[in-house]
Amino acid sequence: MPKSEVRVWFAALLMASTLVGCAAGSGDAPRAGGPSGAAPGPQEVRDLTTEEEVLVERAERIIVKRCMEDSGFTYWLRPPVSAAERAGHGFVLDDIAWARTYGYGGELEQRAEKARLNDPNVSYANGLPKPDRIRYSKTLDGDPARGMMSARLPSGGTVQMPRTGCWNTAGERLYGDITTWFRTRKTATSLTPLYLPALLKDRRLTTAVAAWARCMKKKGHAYASPDDIRAKRDSLVTGMSPRRAHATEVELAVAEATCAVETSLGRTARALESEYRTKKLQPYSDDLAAYRRARLTALDRAETITGSKA
Repeated sequence: MPKSEVRVWFAALLMASTLVGCAAGSGDAPRAGGPSGAAPGPQEVRDLTTEEEVLVERAERIIVKRCMEDSGFTYWLRPPVSAAERAGHGFVLDDIAWARTYGYGGELEQRAEKARLNDPNVSYANGLPKPDRIRYSKTLDGDPARGMMSARLPSGGTVQMPRTGCWNTAGERLYGDITTWFRTRKTATSLTPLYLPALLKDRRLTTAVAAWARCMKKKGHAYASPDDIRAKRDSLVTGMSPRRAHATEVELAVAEATCAVETSLGRTARALESEYRTKKLQPYSDDLAAYRRARLTALDRAETITGSKA
């Protein structure tokens, strides 16, 4: 498999794993949605589990609902993305049990899209008179005219967002000072470009991908990489009934996960990511620790707000 193809595949899916975590199918602990791995040191702090992350997001939405209602608007709670929906993403699927149940998550995606399209908050906002609709948007997402937050990204560039709004009210309630949290979060979740180029040149990765491809071919599935499957996934089930489409997904997903375990592709990719993060991200160890401490603080507050534990 050409190195350029490996790089495109791993760049895309490693970015996805950094945002939403990856499945753990080889005995590794599941990762939550924050940056994976961390430069080791005396300040190392654990990250949230997937279930804990869901709980924090549920608390965030409760606060947003109260904030919107305090401003005179109606707001409906929508459940956050479930742990099951988060588990199937990453650089390679290697959770065989998840694959056997969900395939590639097609049914979960359809359910999520249906919920999005039927979101009562959207129809409510669209039904408001224009002045109220504008006020609704500014109340929810913030008003740039009332101040902006900015953060410099480790790889260069600056991102901004409004300082006000109910989502930021929720963030401040859970994480503390919203400006500090914004900068901490943007730093900690934007570190991938600092180590990805070196990781992609590692022969251990390209060797593992080639072994995975050979395994898949032996099982009757000729794919050069997991990304090759992702690119063709939709076309594979076009025109099929929902039941048949799910069965097709499950068959292929189980093969991918089985080969990922047998060739240790998933384990190798995660180990390399951790190794390269350790090498390259030592200057950001304090930022990563601060990010994780803030998330643990948010978890404590979320448990109080929701009255439940993950």
